[in-house]
Amino acid sequence: MSSRGRRAGRLAAGASIILVAWAPAVAGAQAPVASAGVPLDPDAPLAPLPGIGVDWPDLSAAPTDDATAATAGTDVVAERRYGWRIDGIDPVATPLLRQRFADNSTLNANDGAPANAAQLDRRAREDAELLTTLLRSAGYYDAQVATRIDPPAAATGRTQVVLEATPGGLYHLTDVTLSGVAAAGAQTPDLTRAFGVTAGDPVDADAIVAGTGALATTAGRNGFPFAQVGEPEVVVDRAAKTATLALAVAPGAQKRFGDIVALPGNRVFGPDHVAEIARFNRGDRFDQARVDDLRRALIQTGLVSSVELKPVDGRVPGTVDMAVKLDPAPPHTVAGEAGYGTGEGARLELSWTHRNLFPPEGALTIRSVLGTQEQLSSLVYRRNNFHGRDRVLTFQVAAAHQNRDAYDAKTYSLSGTLERQTNIFFQKTWTWSLGAELLASDERDVIVSTGAPRRRTFLIGALPTSLIYDGTDDLLNPTRGFRLGGRFSPELSLQGTAFGYARVQFDGSIYRTVSPGVVLAARTRLGTIAGAPRDAVAPSRRFYAGGGASVRGYGYQSIGPRDPNNDPIGGRSLTEFAVEARVKLFGSFGLVPFLDAGNIYTSALPQFDGLRFGTGLGIRYYSNFGPIRLDVGTPINPQRGDSRLAVYVSLGQAF
Repeated sequence: MSSRGRRAGRLAAGASIILVAWAPAVAGAQAPVASAGVPLDPDAPLAPLPGIGVDWPDLSAAPTDDATAATAGTDVVAERRYGWRIDGIDPVATPLLRQRFADNSTLNANDGAPANAAQLDRRAREDAELLTTLLRSAGYYDAQVATRIDPPAAATGRTQVVLEATPGGLYHLTDVTLSGVAAAGAQTPDLTRAFGVTAGDPVDADAIVAGTGALATTAGRNGFPFAQVGEPEVVVDRAAKTATLALAVAPGAQKRFGDIVALPGNRVFGPDHVAEIARFNRGDRFDQARVDDLRRALIQTGLVSSVELKPVDGRVPGTVDMAVKLDPAPPHTVAGEAGYGTGEGARLELSWTHRNLFPPEGALTIRSVLGTQEQLSSLVYRRNNFHGRDRVLTFQVAAAHQNRDAYDAKTYSLSGTLERQTNIFFQKTWTWSLGAELLASDERDVIVSTGAPRRRTFLIGALPTSLIYDGTDDLLNPTRGFRLGGRFSPELSLQGTAFGYARVQFDGSIYRTVSPGVVLAARTRLGTIAGAPRDAVAPSRRFYAGGGASVRGYGYQSIGPRDPNNDPIGGRSLTEFAVEARVKLFGSFGLVPFLDAGNIYTSALPQFDGLRFGTGLGIRYYSNFGPIRLDVGTPINPQRGDSRLAVYVSLGQAF
């Protein structure tokens, strides 16, 4: 509220101003007069001044103040523990009022600590003033709060501090004036509704402040970039127990978005790229929410340490240009990731990235993987916000070696992808990807009929695509909603002769909170390879099942048909199911019992017989960047050679 409104409220509530005039006259004192012919001696001692003196209080005397009268006869310097309570506010106190009092109360802040009578008196007075202020801000302008300190109770030995509140009647508004709001034209009703406070409402400071903010926000969202909303002025009539409210509103002219222009000192990327990130176009009606969204998106690029983004008069009449200044953040990132899975072994990934080596937002990443069963080196170019928000263009060249039970492959690949990504800051409902891949792979497996080793070289071209719907409430730790995703990759393989086939995969998951702290989650995955027999498809391109992201309790890729050496050989189709209960225990920890099932088939279409089941228990630590999981599983109906225990450690839920 304005200073005028606050003064009016305080004076109307019964405050008074006392002016005290003080003069240095003292009864019985006389002006110094020099004896005849005798000069005054400045070093002589002063003559006694009768009538001046200060009587120090007698601490042993009984106090007369109401707040401390109850301590008469007690040791005022002795310290003892105390309790406190408020009487008289139950009919009027809201949870918010009680919370604000608890957050700011001196008695509450020192509750449990010993205090003497003087300290209790001071704390009681401070809290009485606090409670009076809170009641008046809620519209009880006649509120009064008295304090009382009861002697120690025999049962507890604690002194009791009591605040006795008399709220009085609730004041209501008789008139609410929004002067100047009519200049908003057709938007006037929207602004008035946004304010929300009308005649007849209680004089509630919270409602008035919230209405003022809502009015300013609505003006910004409805095309008024230069709208000004004054401070509310409340005038209280004590006699009538009512008040009036006046608020000055200057909406200004309604505008449309113009150009994005650079302010002096802009140093990261130019207006053209800012326009690619913005979710508004030239000619759209001005919307402050979209400006705020753009500010957040610029910060989330990781290349910007601070953003200055403000509307200025546009060069075209009726428009508003957005002036931007970006200060750079450190452009380099060094990252590491470690994990372990039964069947996958240990894995360490390291990367170095320059996030703006090729402006704007053209990043270069050097990535390496060192593992017991996988080694990889790659060079990745990534352009974020490529002609649109969260649209990413990626090119990668990589050399990898995978030493699995099913195969040993040395692969060289060149790939490119254009995709619309989701992230934890701006989770997307729909995401998609379009890609192209060319690879040469030297792979070793065995002839299924004899078990004899063989080595083949494959040249493969692929056009992988995907479309995913995400209706969950959280990217890393969903508690409700569902996800559906489909992947389709037509591929051309050259190994002796050229032939084509298509890989198709469907994923679905659902999440539901069944009680506070308990989430049930379930998923399914179905896949097929159509157009070629299993043995013709490169071992690294077949379907496999088993592991921490598949059927837990089994080793990585260990489920399904096996060769004479009892090693998995993969298949043309895949079926998987999983269900788990995510139970929050205490603090940041939780337990997750799970049951998984799945199998690999030689046929082109997935089957539902012969499923392998795994079960176990997981531990979750819910950090501020996502859950960290440790799952321990065991197979229910293992195949020959399967381990009785499998352990998985990673970041994020299993699905």
